[in-house]
Amino acid sequence: MNGLNLTGSTVLITGAGSGLGRELAVQASARGATVIAWDLDGDAAQTTANQVGGSWAKVDVTDADAVAAAAAELDVDVLINNAGVVTGKYLLEATEAQIRRTFEVNTLAGYWTTRAVLPGMLERDRGVVVTIASAAGLVGVAKQTDYSASKFGAVGFTESLRAELRSFGSRVRTLLVAPYYINTGMFEGVRTKFPLLLPILETSKVAAKVLNAIEAGRQQLVLPPMVRLVPPLRILPPVAFDVLLDLFGINHTMDHFVGRRR
Repeated sequence: MNGLNLTGSTVLITGAGSGLGRELAVQASARGATVIAWDLDGDAAQTTANQVGGSWAKVDVTDADAVAAAAAELDVDVLINNAGVVTGKYLLEATEAQIRRTFEVNTLAGYWTTRAVLPGMLERDRGVVVTIASAAGLVGVAKQTDYSASKFGAVGFTESLRAELRSFGSRVRTLLVAPYYINTGMFEGVRTKFPLLLPILETSKVAAKVLNAIEAGRQQLVLPPMVRLVPPLRILPPVAFDVLLDLFGINHTMDHFVGRRR
């Protein structure tokens, strides 16, 4: 699969006001891309845009009409669906509003942004739709019933979109990114039992790997390598699979979660 050279390309990043989104903007700009920063926090989006010499917009990506209006005049080569939220509560502790918000941002927003820019990509027969999912989209984790399910949805969305594009014979492609916890502040307080095998990832390194994957034409990026074992391990009976997850402390990673403090 041919990659897409970021030099001279236009890259639209959602959730670009902080964390991984801002780092992606900085590194994409350094590779010669023109960056468009979207964020619900307009000031944060503007700060990112000023930092990279790009443009910005305050956009609620859960609002399909607002997304369509913001994207109406844009020709986007790379869409990075990065905006995300986490509740970090047990099912019975999370409110209905929190659960709905998780799905609206982590899953449905990807539909609205992709629907807004995909027609132009198809017309030009060029482009990449990047979905920043999560390792939690490959395996369920305690205190993530909404987050994990929303990321499973993002994974399914990307796989189905890839199939549709392939059936069209289009050169537009997808990239699914499924990282373990990233040190952005969003998952402040999480802990890992085996940091050598399952480290808390550094934002700058993840961003570099995502952009490398775009330019290399990859369709999937799972970080760290240990997480790649999850799909084949599903051949095990559920009881054995659960025992293995407990051995690696996966279902206790959220025990000390506090999230981003603002």
